[in-house]
Amino acid sequence: MHSRTKHIEIRHHFLRKHISNGTCEIKFIGTDLHLADLFIKPLAKDRFNFLLNELGIINVNCTSQ
Repeated sequence: MHSRTKHIEIRHHFLRKHISNGTCEIKFIGTDLHLADLFIKPLAKDRFNFLLNELGIINVNCTSQ
């Protein structure tokens, strides 16, 4: 148990240091903008295309076949 709590404490201090220095910023991201869902969940076509567009990597225009 101690090894896990020690790891959390180190991570906490690391993040707190960088946030106070202004080199890191923590923002709330709503569930509708979790871009990782694109890679880890099966999604409907419209949701998939929305997340691709949000990533800004490619523009996909899918048509029904």
